[in-house]
Amino acid sequence: MRQYRTELEKTEKIEKIICNKCGKEILVRQGVPQEDVLEVEKRWGYFSRKDNQVDQFDLCEDCYDEFVRSFRIKI
Repeated sequence: MRQYRTELEKTEKIEKIICNKCGKEILVRQGVPQEDVLEVEKRWGYFSRKDNQVDQFDLCEDCYDEFVRSFRIKI
């Protein structure tokens, strides 16, 4: 989950990134995350039950590792 603030020149800068799974806050300095995160954005298509719905989430590296360990077919 990304939280933004609007600057005087009306541009948005990332203020905070929070892992959607564990709630860990990723430190952001001058708009740059101090840790890498997995950012996912998915717009669901016509043949899904979520037609045109957009889902977005962020995962910290630990939650990403836990997530991919759960895969039946390894990456």
